Amino acid sequence: MEFRPTDLSGRKILITGAAGGIGAASARICSAHGAEVALVDIADVDTIRRTVGELSGPATFHSCDTSQKEAVRRLSEATGPVYGLVDCAAICPPDDWLDDSWDEALERTIEVNIKGPANLTRAYYPKMVEQGEGRIVLFGSVAGWMGGLRSGPHYAFTKGGIHAFTRWLAQRGAPHNVTVNAIAPGPIDTPMIYGRGYEAETYPMKRLAAPEEVGSFVLLLCGPGGGFASGAIFDVNGATHLR
Repeated sequence: MEFRPTDLSGRKILITGAAGGIGAASARICSAHGAEVALVDIADVDTIRRTVGELSGPATFHSCDTSQKEAVRRLSEATGPVYGLVDCAAICPPDDWLDDSWDEALERTIEVNIKGPANLTRAYYPKMVEQGEGRIVLFGSVAGWMGGLRSGPHYAFTKGGIHAFTRWLAQRGAPHNVTVNAIAPGPIDTPMIYGRGYEAETYPMKRLAAPEEVGSFVLLLCGPGGGFASGAIFDVNGATHLR
């Protein structure tokens, strides 16, 4: 039988942050390779649909604040079990960490970047174990390795936390054929970094990455070609940080 490393035919892939650059690109790429996609964002359904654009296969759209456990529980009931969970949802507020007002931004960053992935994996991972297979793709960042380029400390340490959580969960999922990996992007051309002073010519490749270049890693990790990768943090940073 022919080995097709990126074939997602018959697979349901849930992607959060689907109204963002990386999430939308991942949705289009996974759909183009046969997946049924369940697309989630805190934005309304019409915004998600409009941002993602044309898809090649079946899709459902869901508005959900993944930082809220009960909302994620309702989401899991609406979507049913999935083969792949791809959590692209994150925030990176441009706040002064020494200002008294920073505490609110800190709490919200922890809610979205840490509680969100925890809520999602707690909701979907047990069903993956039951079905004897599954793929989880989380999102760290180059900031989780080296403190970030222009991000604040709240973003940096939440992303470092995702790197650690990926390894923790991967060890538990491996005996059940559930792989858990993370992608750690560098500077990506998405709205998250607009107006933050990211100058393409200052980076080794003299450009920012396109969201599709990250979405392609999502495809690989959800597809048959990524079947033996687990517990890894995949750097997609254009040689911005080497380790």
